[in-house]
Amino acid sequence: MAPLAPQPLRPIVPVSAPQTLALEVDGMKCAGCVRAVETRLTQQPGVLSASVNLVTRVATVDYAPQDTDGDTLAQVLTAVGFPSQRRDRPRTADESLREADQALQHQTRNLAIAALLLILSSIGHLEHLFGWVLPGFDAMVVHWGLATLTLAFPGRPLWVNGFQGLRHGIPTMNTLVGLGAWSAYLASCVALVLPSLGWECFFDEPVMLLGFILLGRTLEQRARHRAGASLRTLLALQPTLARLIAEGGLGDREAWDPRQLLNAKVVEVATDRLRVGELLRVLPGEKFPVDGAVVAGQGTVDESMLTGESLPVLKQAGSGVSAGSLNLSGVLVVEATQVGQDTTLAQIIQLVETAQGRKAPIQRLADTVAGYFTYGVMAIAALTFGFWALVGTRIWPSVLTDHGVWLMGMDHALDHALNHALDHALDPALGQAMDSAMAMATPAEALTSPLLLSLKLAIAVLVIACPCALGLATPTALLVGSGLGAEKGLLIRGGDALEHLDRLTTLVFDKTGTLTTGKPQVTDCRVNGDVTQPSGAEGDGSVVGGDRLLQLAASLEVGTRHPLARAIQQAAQDQGLPLLRADQFHTEPGFGVSAQVEGVPTVLGNRSWLLDHGMAVPPPLEAQAETLAATGKTVIYLGQGSQTLGLIAVQDPLRPDALETLNQIKAWGLEVLMVTGDRPATALAIAQALHLDPSQVRAEVRPDQKAVVIRQLQSQGQQVAMVGDGINDAPALAQAEVGIALHGGTEVAAETAHIVLMGDRLGQVPEALALGKATLSKIRQNLFWALAYNSLGIPVAAGLLLPHWGFALSPAVAGAFMAFSSISVVSNSLLLRWGRSPE
Repeated sequence: MAPLAPQPLRPIVPVSAPQTLALEVDGMKCAGCVRAVETRLTQQPGVLSASVNLVTRVATVDYAPQDTDGDTLAQVLTAVGFPSQRRDRPRTADESLREADQALQHQTRNLAIAALLLILSSIGHLEHLFGWVLPGFDAMVVHWGLATLTLAFPGRPLWVNGFQGLRHGIPTMNTLVGLGAWSAYLASCVALVLPSLGWECFFDEPVMLLGFILLGRTLEQRARHRAGASLRTLLALQPTLARLIAEGGLGDREAWDPRQLLNAKVVEVATDRLRVGELLRVLPGEKFPVDGAVVAGQGTVDESMLTGESLPVLKQAGSGVSAGSLNLSGVLVVEATQVGQDTTLAQIIQLVETAQGRKAPIQRLADTVAGYFTYGVMAIAALTFGFWALVGTRIWPSVLTDHGVWLMGMDHALDHALNHALDHALDPALGQAMDSAMAMATPAEALTSPLLLSLKLAIAVLVIACPCALGLATPTALLVGSGLGAEKGLLIRGGDALEHLDRLTTLVFDKTGTLTTGKPQVTDCRVNGDVTQPSGAEGDGSVVGGDRLLQLAASLEVGTRHPLARAIQQAAQDQGLPLLRADQFHTEPGFGVSAQVEGVPTVLGNRSWLLDHGMAVPPPLEAQAETLAATGKTVIYLGQGSQTLGLIAVQDPLRPDALETLNQIKAWGLEVLMVTGDRPATALAIAQALHLDPSQVRAEVRPDQKAVVIRQLQSQGQQVAMVGDGINDAPALAQAEVGIALHGGTEVAAETAHIVLMGDRLGQVPEALALGKATLSKIRQNLFWALAYNSLGIPVAAGLLLPHWGFALSPAVAGAFMAFSSISVVSNSLLLRWGRSPE
C-alpha cells in the first residue's frame, strides 16, 4: 500500500479571550425592539451574549474578537432599522447632557409639527360642533393633504423604522403603529377616489393617531430625561479645568514650604490633561478635578454626592480627597494620585451606567413575552378583521348603524353627544322628539360598511397593543433606583442585585472592619515567661520584653493593609521602635504572616497559624489569651524559630451605628449572623454588645470557610447577603446572592461586591434594603399594569363591547390609550423618590 502523502499542517489560530463592548442603539421603542436587537446580536458569529437596555439605549455584548468586532455588529443592527455605533470611550458630562437634550428637542419638534397638523385637521370639524364653517377646511381633499403631510414628515421615522423591522422579520411597536396609520390612510384614499363604494373617509385617524403617539413618546422622553437626572448630576460633577501649580522655582519637593505652595504660580489646564503626581490648587467653591492627597492648606469638603454623608469633612495635610467633591472653605493644594477615568467619580459613573445596562431577572420574562407579542397582535388584528367582516356584522347588524354611543367616528360621536346634551338640557320633550326622528332616519352617511368597520377595529387592535409598557416596566424603575442609590452613596452594580435585595432572608456580617471601626489599637503585650531570643537575633540571650515583641510584630506587618497590622505598626511608631530587616514574606489571609526577620523564621497570627508552624502555646499564655478575649479583644500570637514568644492584644471598637443597624434589620424579620476568625470568647463578647445570641455567631472561621458558611445557609433555602470589607471576605461576597462591601475596605472586596457603601457607614445597609424593596415594588406594579392594560385593552379594541354596549375605540383613541400606558409606567417609576422604607 502506498504511503499516505503528508498533510500540510493547519496554522494555529490563537484564541483570544472574550471581550465586552457597548453599542449605542437608536430606534428602540418597546420590549419587542429589545428582544429583536438581542436576538439579532446573538445570531451573529462570535457573539456569546447580549443584553439591551431600552431606557439607556445601550447594548452590552460579550464576543470573541477573532470572529467579529464592534463595527460589524453596529452595521448589522443599523441594517435592520436600529442605527447603532460603538461606544469605545466614556462620555464626558457635556456630551451626555447634550445627547439627552438633543433627543428631547427632536422629539418635541416632531410633536409640534404633528400638533399643528392635528389642529388644522380639527378645524374642518368645527361645523359639526359649533356650526362654524371655514372656507376650504371642510373639503376632504384638504384632510387628505394633512394626513399625507403627517405621514411624510413627523410620522415618517416611525413607520419607516417599523416596516424596516417587518421586512427583516423583527416587527416592533413601530410596525403596529405604521400598519394602523397606513391602513386608515389607504382605506380613506380608496373612499375618496371611489365614492360609489359608500365608504367613510377618515383621514383624521392617522393624523390623530400619530399625534397621540408622538405626544406620548415626548412625555415619556421627558420622564426618562428626569429619571436619568441622577446620573447626569454625577457627570456634571466632573470639572473641565484645573489650576496646575508650576513647580519651576519651588526647589526640591522635600523642602517645600506649605505657604510657598499656597501662593505659587498656577496655570489653568484641561482636566483630561492632568497627570499623576502633579500639584493642583483648589479654591473654596471649586470641585476637585482628581483624586489626591492634601499637601498644604486646611478646609472643609462636601463629599455628599459621593458618599451620601451630608456633613462636611475636615481636610488637612495628609487627607485624601475625591474628584467631584466640593471645597467649601480654605485653599487646598492637592497632589494628584488618580486622574481621568481612574478617579473614584469616574469609576462610580462607569459602574452606574453598567448597572443600568444589566437586567433584573424579572425583566427576562417580560422581554421573552414581548418578543412574540407583535406577532400575536398582528394575528389578533387579522382575526378581528376576518370575524367582523364575515361573521360579526351578520350576527349583530345593528353595529353598522349605532354611531351614537361608540367612539369609532370621533367627530360624529362628539357632535351627537353635544347636541344630545343641549337638547335635553333645554327642552326634554324636544330632545325626545329629535331622538325619535334620528332613530327613524337612516341617512347614507350613518351607515358603515362591514368591511370598513372590520378594518377600523383591526387598526384599533394594532394600535392599542403596547409592548412599550412591558419594556419600560423594569429599566425605568432600575434607572431611578440606581440613580437614587448613587445620590445616597449606594453604588449598585445591577438590577439583579436590587431584585435579590427584596428576597433576602439572612444577612451575614464580617466583624473586623465591618461591625467594628477597622481602626483597632494595641492594648496589651504579654510575653511568654522567661523565654529568651533565639540564636542569631540581636541581643542573643536576653529576655524578650514587650517592646521587642512589638518591634518584631511591626517588622512582620510591613506592607500589610489589614486593620490589625496598621494598629501594630502605629503602636511601634508611637513608641519610636525602629523596624528590623525582614524578607521572604508570606501572608495567609485569615491566619497570619510569616517572614525571615534578621535571618530567623518568624510568624505572627492566630493560634492555628502558630500550630501549623510547629509552635506550641503554653497553658499560662493561653489562659491570658482567654481572659483578654473575654473582654472583646483580638489576640495575636508571635513566634520565632520554634518558640512562642508572646501575644499582642488589639481592641477594635464597634462602629457607632452597628447596634442600631442590626436592630433595624432584625425588626424587618431578617436573620443576622456574625462571622469572624477570632476566638469564640472574643466573638461572644462582641456579640453580647450587639444583642446577638450565641447561635448567631460563627467564630474561628477561616477565609475560605466564610464562603462555606454562605453555601450552607443557601442549601437550607436561605437568600443570603454578605457584608464585609477585607480580602478574606471576597469569596463570601461573591458566593452570596448579594455582596455588600464598605468603601473604606480593600479594593478586592469592593470589586467583588454587588453593592458598595460609598459612605462607609453600616447605616447604609438598611437604606440599600429599603431601596431594593421599593424598586422591586415599582417593577411589580409596572408589570402588573402593563399586563392588565393589554389584557383588557386588546379585547375592547377588537369589539368585545360593541354588540351589547355599542362601544368601541377609534384608532386615534386607541393610540391615546397606548401612549398613556407608557407614560403611566415611567411616571410610576419616578414615584420611587417619594417612597418609604419597608415596614
